[in-house]
Amino acid sequence: MLKNFEPNKIFLITSRAPKYVLFLFIIIISIGLIEALILSPEDYIQGHSVRIMYVHVPSAWIALGTFSTIAILSFLIIIFKIKSFILIAKSLAPAGLVFNIIALVTGSIWGKPTWGTWWAWDARITSMLILALFYIIYILAWRIYEDKEKIHKITAFIAILGVINVPIIKYSVDWWSTLHQPASVNIFSGTSIHSSMIIPLALMTAAFALFSIMIFLMKYNTELIKIKNKGLDRL
Repeated sequence: MLKNFEPNKIFLITSRAPKYVLFLFIIIISIGLIEALILSPEDYIQGHSVRIMYVHVPSAWIALGTFSTIAILSFLIIIFKIKSFILIAKSLAPAGLVFNIIALVTGSIWGKPTWGTWWAWDARITSMLILALFYIIYILAWRIYEDKEKIHKITAFIAILGVINVPIIKYSVDWWSTLHQPASVNIFSGTSIHSSMIIPLALMTAAFALFSIMIFLMKYNTELIKIKNKGLDRL
């Protein structure tokens, strides 16, 4: 039974939010696409194929950030028994999986003209594929297990185990010899990307973040409706 959890009140807010998020998404994605496809320069080596970066990199960031958030929420669920986080973690997973797949697909498309192959068992590519598998296992676990108390612990364990892969993805280019170049954007040590590229990259990241929020809200609202129909003790 969830204490202090009132789906009706929460639904009143979250059911209205998607349209406002969609409005912001349309504005930012429009500006971002103009910047990425028209105003930003082509790379002196990769040419126009570098523009795939504006989809590939933000997608990867969001996939990593979303899984990390799920893992943090799962830790809080286990340690502090904050059961209201269960619904949030469960609803975040589909958005994270979508962007993980987008990152893998666009990475493959980018790899063909850059590396001469659609796929290589590169350390970063492989670890991103493993992350996608963790997303799939996490989502499937919710569908397979009927014991609600047991599934909370199982999914939390999957998320916490899977998050170990996140720093591996991040530092794979430093730890091993890979096809990927070292990180060009670093919060602590600055970035080696010119502002003409970092601006569209930031805009596209913001747009994709808003889109992931829309996916999350749609899933979250669906779960709230299920709870309202079945009762609070069924979460």
